[in-house]
Amino acid sequence: MDDELAQNLIALAQDGFPLTPRPYAALAQWLGSDEQTILDTLRQLKQNGILSRIGAVYKPGSVGASCLAALKVPPERVEAVAEQVSAYPEINHNYLREHVWNLWFVVTAPDVIRRNTVLDDIERQTALPMLRLPMVESYYINLGFTL
Repeated sequence: MDDELAQNLIALAQDGFPLTPRPYAALAQWLGSDEQTILDTLRQLKQNGILSRIGAVYKPGSVGASCLAALKVPPERVEAVAEQVSAYPEINHNYLREHVWNLWFVVTAPDVIRRNTVLDDIERQTALPMLRLPMVESYYINLGFTL
């Protein structure tokens, strides 16, 4: 894998992913490469754990229903509970924090009913208290990183 191409590809895809019928061909053209090399590079970056996903990020509240949530997980159960939470396709990510509410995650579903069903299921299956923090006000934070 060409490290310079990979770095330029990541930088470009973070904040300028082309909305065209063949976005990888457009990226290739911008980077002086070819579509197959771009696809192979992205596949390698994913396999190596450098990228977790490539996908759209929608303005909160514009598509579906989402909620930030947290669980109080005993240290000896953290790994197992995190695996349970991540098993739901509606969970974007989860992460551990140093706090009594230590396992945090975001659930995004097509509608409020499904979002609440997922949260209820997780709470019931884990038998742990859950903190639900639906968005009250949105803020834009650019999550792109300079490479």
